[in-house]
Amino acid sequence: MKKQFNRMRQLANQTVGRAEKTEVLSEDLLQVEKRLDLVKQVSHSTHKKLTACLQGQQGADVDKRSKKLPLTTLAQCMVEGAAVLGDDSLLGKMLKLCGETEEKLAQELILFEFQIERDVVEPLYVLAEVDIPNIQKQRKHLAKLVLDMDSARTRTSYQQTCIILR
Repeated sequence: MKKQFNRMRQLANQTVGRAEKTEVLSEDLLQVEKRLDLVKQVSHSTHKKLTACLQGQQGADVDKRSKKLPLTTLAQCMVEGAAVLGDDSLLGKMLKLCGETEEKLAQELILFEFQIERDVVEPLYVLAEVDIPNIQKQRKHLAKLVLDMDSARTRTSYQQTCIILR
């Protein structure tokens, strides 16, 4: 309780200008700190929009994504249609070829989205939701410690002045 009181008193004295305030961060670091909120906001919104653009089910493995993708369903329908018509007809051959091509496109899309999720989406999430909040938390803790240091320095200075006056 006494420590909190001393902290509040030191903060009030620094605000009024009666106490010396220790500057821990340089001007460059202060500018970086101001941009931190903007970076968090941009990375969060980019993560959200990029996740919305992905067609497959996020977080699922390749097989599960393949079953849910519309391209895979279309490819399967074309191959089934080709089987019904048979390899004799021109339409059957075309449907079979198109179905196989659609299946390859679906697999490439799934692998592409999987890479995007692993290389871009997850790091953006970690940056916005883990790293930046940790930096902000550590900055608040640093400010509290600096305030405690200034308060202790002021008390020590006051005690030394009292000893000298005796």
